[in-house]
Amino acid sequence: MRSYNLFRRRGREALFCAVPESCAVPRFVGGRRWTFGGRINGSANPPPGFDDRAAATAVRFNGFYLFQCLDEGGSERGAGRT
Repeated sequence: MRSYNLFRRRGREALFCAVPESCAVPRFVGGRRWTFGGRINGSANPPPGFDDRAAATAVRFNGFYLFQCLDEGGSERGAGRT
C-alpha cells in the first residue's frame, strides 16, 4: 500500500482527501476549509471508507483521492468521533 497524507474537510468531517506523500498537495486543500487528518501507510489500518484500489486509480488521473469516511456500520462518521 502507498503512503498518503490525509486532509479532512472542516464542517464535513467525514470527507477526506488522500494525497500520496510523493505528490504535491492540491491547491483546493490549502486554506481554512481543510485540516491535516493524519497519515495512511502500509503498517496502519486505513479509515473505514478508504479503498486502496480506488485511491490508486484516482491518484493516477487526479493526483488525489476523495472519499467519505464511514464507521463500521456503514453510516457517516459524526463530527468529533474518530
